[in-house]
Amino acid sequence: MRTIVRRLGFYLLAGFAAVTANFFLARLLPGSALQNVLSKLRSANLDQEAIKALEAQYGGGHESLLSQYLTYLSHLLHGDLGVSTSQSSPVATILGDSLPWTLGLVGTATVLAFLIGTVGGIVVGWKRSGLLDSLLPATTFFQAVPYFILAFLVMMTLGFFGGFFPYQNGYDIGRDADLTPGWNGPFVLSVVQHGALPVLTVVLASLAGWVVGMRNLMITTMDEDYVLVAAAKGLAPWRVAAVAARNAILPTIANFALSISLVVTGSLVTEIVFTYPGVGWQIYQAILTGDFPLLQGILLVVVFTVLAVNLIADIAYVSLDPRARKEA
Repeated sequence: MRTIVRRLGFYLLAGFAAVTANFFLARLLPGSALQNVLSKLRSANLDQEAIKALEAQYGGGHESLLSQYLTYLSHLLHGDLGVSTSQSSPVATILGDSLPWTLGLVGTATVLAFLIGTVGGIVVGWKRSGLLDSLLPATTFFQAVPYFILAFLVMMTLGFFGGFFPYQNGYDIGRDADLTPGWNGPFVLSVVQHGALPVLTVVLASLAGWVVGMRNLMITTMDEDYVLVAAAKGLAPWRVAAVAARNAILPTIANFALSISLVVTGSLVTEIVFTYPGVGWQIYQAILTGDFPLLQGILLVVVFTVLAVNLIADIAYVSLDPRARKEA
């Protein structure tokens, strides 16, 4: 418990640092949200009251940087991420619409890559020097390819030319489509079909890391004394492998925390390639339009999502490894 509390304190400190950096980094860039709005309203005849109202909404103006920072923190504590300058909607509302798409994509791809890679690594490490071991370098090819190139290749081969899956948008929005968004069969089926290629891209890009890491850990663990003793007692080979895998999987859980940030980053790029209506697509739109509030809101959500996943992985690691609890 002490370990978990200590790590929770570390993540709270990291979250505060991220919030602070998110505020000041945006102020170092040329332009501001207020300037963007005023440039759009150039033709409008704004009086001083209207300008003050815009300053209160988007920040800036004649307020000191410290005052803006304190106002920013106060708004965050009340769940106010500001108003998008390009969509004229609260950032929280935009994120509420796009975040479920990204969480679904990242969650599905991460779980699939973790399960397939970990189980595959256990089998390859257990049957070392076998056929699967010789095929291992093929999986590393996909990890070496940048996300946006791999996404483009998958889209062109399996989507555009192959026609196996749709390769644009999160569901069918064509002229002949008759879908009602919600928990109904036709819409869910369309979402699954449209998400197949983005999920496949993220799984292919991250699979090799799980397989190679777990394979190497299994090979090392299979030579440990307690595993040899288990084999000498006459246990079935699969039970000996299970004994080794239980200990070999602990570092994999720690690596899960480290790799989740890369998976999130890669999925954001993948969303842009597939026009997937998630956070990555919103980032792309925010960059094109110079929408500072939306960019800041998205970066905060991404940072806190990664921190939350890391905390969950730490809790799982402490629960599974008694040595981690004793070290506290």
